[in-house]
Amino acid sequence: MTLLITGVAGFIGAAVASRLLRDGESVFGIDNLCPYYDVKLKEARLALLQRQPGFRFAHVDIADRAAMADLFQSERFDRVVHLAAQVGVRYSLEQPLMYVDSNLVGFSHVLEGARAQRVRHFMFASTSAVYGGNRKLPFSESDNVDHPITLYGATKKSNELTAHSYAHLYGLPCTGLRFFTVYGPWTRPDMALFKFARAIVAGDKLPVYNSGRMVRDFTYIDDVVEAVTQLLARPPAAGEGDDATGAPYRIFNIGCGRRIELLDYVRALEAAFGREAELQLLPMQPGDMEATMADVSRLERVTGYRPSTTVEEGVRRFVDWYVAHYGAAPSGPSNDRG
Repeated sequence: MTLLITGVAGFIGAAVASRLLRDGESVFGIDNLCPYYDVKLKEARLALLQRQPGFRFAHVDIADRAAMADLFQSERFDRVVHLAAQVGVRYSLEQPLMYVDSNLVGFSHVLEGARAQRVRHFMFASTSAVYGGNRKLPFSESDNVDHPITLYGATKKSNELTAHSYAHLYGLPCTGLRFFTVYGPWTRPDMALFKFARAIVAGDKLPVYNSGRMVRDFTYIDDVVEAVTQLLARPPAAGEGDDATGAPYRIFNIGCGRRIELLDYVRALEAAFGREAELQLLPMQPGDMEATMADVSRLERVTGYRPSTTVEEGVRRFVDWYVAHYGAAPSGPSNDRG
């Protein structure tokens, strides 16, 4: 049967769809091609998917109740991978209602469609931002997440709670994916790696917040896709969850499980471009988390898989793609740190 992927023109959505199509799955993808960032990049991802057999696409906004009802009436899905969302921590400070429409209203439409069709597995994107003000590292799925520090994180925690209620009330197998900082070829232009690359190519300063004193669990896109694919084949059964209700519901951290300094990330980018960057040290931004790191022991225990791509290798692959896709390379002489 057909598998539904929402947000299929997005960074993670397109990568997951491509892998499943190569594995012989039939994929129906939807996306509203929101202009939050350059739509041409989304269209380019989509064009690659449309070359693969077994792929169909519909331009649908998950916040449109009538359109979503029509979709679930006209198509049948055995599994749903729900990745569509309004993303971005800082943007949620500027346009909060966009997050309400997509991440709350839209999420409910997809979840209700999955319930009505009694799909075998409903997987959905959450985020490391749900950990909010937590200070203990690494973050564990069993940690309290009652204090998100952004609306984006709050909407994703709401998704987790709503999905749990559907798992409990209707027996809908649900798996939430707390993605940490995902990077790699085809990444979003609002992500740090893309911004840094663009600045190096242009010879501009790299904007580095909190004077570079940031730690992230940078997770390469292929590792994310592998984790998602393996979990998709393992829908939770009643009694497998960690809560007292016994609902078929689980949450997983999707990260590399390693502590990576932001400045080490920058150095990997400099090495890949063969050019030293000039840093613009800036203060901490509202809504930013100073440090994130994933405990991925649950993922490894359930699937036997642990992400392994090094930052140096992942960044090098991103730079190869960036130069090939944009025909761009740094101008001016290279600087060698020795």
